[in-house]
This record gives sequence, C-alpha cells and structure tokens, in this order.
Amino acid sequence: MTQLLRVQNFGVSADGIGAGENQRLDQPFGDGVDPWRLFSWAGATASWPNRTDPGGSRGLDDYFTRDFTHNIGAEIMGRNKFGPQRGPWTDHEWQGWWGDEPPFHTPVFVLTHHERPSITLGETTFHFVGGDPAAVLERAKEAAQGKDVRLGGGVTTIRQFLDADLVDTLHVAVSPFELGTGLPLWKSPEDLLDRFHLDVVPSPSGVTHHLFWRR
Repeated sequence: MTQLLRVQNFGVSADGIGAGENQRLDQPFGDGVDPWRLFSWAGATASWPNRTDPGGSRGLDDYFTRDFTHNIGAEIMGRNKFGPQRGPWTDHEWQGWWGDEPPFHTPVFVLTHHERPSITLGETTFHFVGGDPAAVLERAKEAAQGKDVRLGGGVTTIRQFLDADLVDTLHVAVSPFELGTGLPLWKSPEDLLDRFHLDVVPSPSGVTHHLFWRR
C-alpha cells in the first residue's frame, strides 16, 4: 500500500496566512497571530485531545479532529514548530514547545541546518535532520513502518514540500477573518489546482474545510 504524505488540520486565515513574522518564545505563532483564532474550531470539538470538561461538538469538525492521528506513523516539521531557537543549538536543556508528553507519539523529523542528537519525550522521539525534502521524506517513511507521514508545518515547510511535488493530500481549515500580514500558505487555494483536486466544505463553526488530493 502506498504511503502518503499528508497535511492535516492546518489552519489559515481567509487571506491564506498561517503564521506571523518574528516567531519567538512568548509568541510561538509570531506577531499579530492568536493561534486560538485559527484552531478554535478544533478546540470546541468532543475529540479535542486537551479537553478537560465533558461535551464538545460533534459532526464535521469533530471528524477532522478525531482523524488527526489515524494511520500516522511519523511526522515532519520545520524547526520553528519545534521551538524558537535559531542558528546553532546553544541550549540543549530546553526541549521544545511540547512539554514532557508531546502529542505526536511517533518519530518526528525536525528540519534544521544545525543537527543535534535525537531526544525522546514520552512516546515521541525528535530527530533533527538536514537534507533535501525528498531525502527527509524517505527517512520518515521508513520510520513510519508502512503508515502515512504527516507534514505538520509550519507554512515554510509545507511550501518546501509542495514545491518539491511531494505532498499527496492536504486538509486546510480556512477561518473567516483576514490577518493582512504574515506568512501565506497561498494567495488563493486555486494556486494548487494544477496538481490537486479540491473539495470545499463549509462547517457550522464558521471555518471552511479545503480538501486537496493529488490529480
């Protein structure tokens, strides 16, 4: 069975912005971007993994939230998604945004020009790797042991793999507000229609789910 490279539950604004500039420890999504505005649709669902109270919505949004880990054997992410440090690693004690029990529960391949030893936190092992996207994907597929690989982001990383024509499916949740400035995933979803089919499905929560699959 073919292993897929999948983008899942990636949030952007109505003008395609997925993160702001100047990402740092106190602003993981950068200037002017409140991540809750992009992901509140998932946080309101019954299947949101950080839910501490009963209830939550069912239906379409809940389906996508519940499906996030289905058949995923490894993840690829950019260094910005791991943490705010830039350049050579000067602080090996600080081990990323994700705490002692990261939510991935798989091998995670962090793209960086400055490799460092792998670290294991809970059920997640982070590998810090260089190389071109195709080579990193091959390593991730091997680690996934026949399951699919999730391309976790951020925006720059997804664009790198799109430009290398390596992405098989994308699910992008478009929120009903504009940010104006930041890092865009696209100018328009139609930018991807030369390579992908597209279904657009509105949700009662206000987000619009864009589902792309390779032609």
